[in-house]
Amino acid sequence: MAGKKDYVNSAVSRNREQIELHVKEILKLVGEDVEREGLLETPARVTRMYEEIFSGYEVDPREVLGVTFDEQHEELVIVKDIVYYSQCEHHMAPFFGKAHIGYIPSGKIAGLSKLARLVDAVTRRLQVQERITSQIADIMDEVLQPHGVMVVVEGEHMCMCARGVKKPGSTTVTSAVRGEFRSNSTLRSEFLSLLKT
Repeated sequence: MAGKKDYVNSAVSRNREQIELHVKEILKLVGEDVEREGLLETPARVTRMYEEIFSGYEVDPREVLGVTFDEQHEELVIVKDIVYYSQCEHHMAPFFGKAHIGYIPSGKIAGLSKLARLVDAVTRRLQVQERITSQIADIMDEVLQPHGVMVVVEGEHMCMCARGVKKPGSTTVTSAVRGEFRSNSTLRSEFLSLLKT
């Protein structure tokens, strides 16, 4: 797995020359002068950006949780306000926001930073917010086998704010519940109330 600062998409690295040529061609097709000073390095810059923002393709999100620890804590654990950036698969426009993850361990816990890295692994690829939310919950459920998992993701989508209906400031909120969170409304309420603190 890549280290903290070297998340890269090696497929982008392998195809750097072709990607740069295609970016240059797109610039021409939208009416730009690709020889003007401000655009000379743009294809290379876009390619380097793609290495980072699509680095999730190089990571197995299940492996991100890594080493787990035996711990008999069976009360709610929440990591909230995990900032993420992703790309809408419909328009390749950015969307970003915060993810909040809560789970009730059943004898196995993950390092708290691993939950943030899980969010990165899932969001650094072409995505939709609904899938991000479900994938995080499903991976948590599969790897940690907790009593329950709840994930809430908030997002602001440029494909909605900057184009189309043009509603800046609008936020989309999605949730996924697994295990005890599905059947226990008190537990869901506790999680949601703790997000506000």
